Amino acid sequence: MSGLSESVYEKIIKSKKRVQNHGEVFTPKRIVKQMLDLPNIRESCQNLTSTFLEPAAGEGAFLVEVLNRKMKMVVKNYGDDLIRYENYSLLALSTLYGVELLEDNAQKCAMNMYQVYYEAYRHQAIEHGAKVKNKVLDSAKLIISNNIAQGNFLTKLSANGNPIVFSEWQLVNFRKDAKTIKIQRTEYTIEDILDGTEKERGEPSTHSVKVEQLQLFDFFDDEEIAETVEKRMKYVPVKITDVYKEEMEVVHG
Repeated sequence: MSGLSESVYEKIIKSKKRVQNHGEVFTPKRIVKQMLDLPNIRESCQNLTSTFLEPAAGEGAFLVEVLNRKMKMVVKNYGDDLIRYENYSLLALSTLYGVELLEDNAQKCAMNMYQVYYEAYRHQAIEHGAKVKNKVLDSAKLIISNNIAQGNFLTKLSANGNPIVFSEWQLVNFRKDAKTIKIQRTEYTIEDILDGTEKERGEPSTHSVKVEQLQLFDFFDDEEIAETVEKRMKYVPVKITDVYKEEMEVVHG
C-alpha cells in the first residue's frame, strides 16, 4: 500500500473497537458486485418485484447496488413516461429490506438508498423536462424508513426492545400495462415472516399501531373508555405515490 493514495482503498472498518464489539467489517464494492453478478441473483436484480432482505445491512452496500440495478431496469422498461417511471421506481424501491444493529450505520444505509433514488428520479425528471414531485419523494422516504430497521436480526428485536416490523407493499388489481400502481400496506414482524403467518390485507402490526387515547369526561369508567378507543384499523389501498399519507380506516364488524 505504500506510495499509493489512501483513497484508492475502500474503508472496510471504522475502528478496531467496533470490529471487536460488533464484528463490523464492510464488504468491498467489487466483492458486492461479484456476488450480485452470480446468475440467479443477477436475474433477481432485474426482476421488478423480487424482494431482497439484508440481515446485516451496514451502510447499505448490497441494498444500494441492488437498487442501482433495479432503477436502471425501471428506466429501460418504464422510462418512456415520467408518471409511469415514478410509480414503477417506487415499486422497485419497496422490494428492498434491511436490518442493521448500529444506529449510525442504519441511518447511513437509509440516506444512501434515498440518495440513489433521488438522483435517479431527478435525472429522469430533467429528461422529461419536468420537476421532481414532493409526494413521490415523501413516499420514497416513507418506504425506506419502514423497510430499513435498526435492530438485531438474531433476536428479531428493534433498538427499543419491540419486535422488528416490516411493511409489505402488496399490489392491488395490477395490470402489466398499467401507468399507475395501487398498493395496500400490511405489516409483519420477522417472527410472522419466518412462521409464514397469513394476515388480512392492510392489517398493521400490533407493535406499531399508535392508538390515540380519547380524553373523555371523568365520570366515564375505565371499561367505557376502553370500549370507545379500542378500534381495529387497517391500511387502505392507495396509489403508490400517496403512501406517505399512511391512510387507514376503521375495520367494522
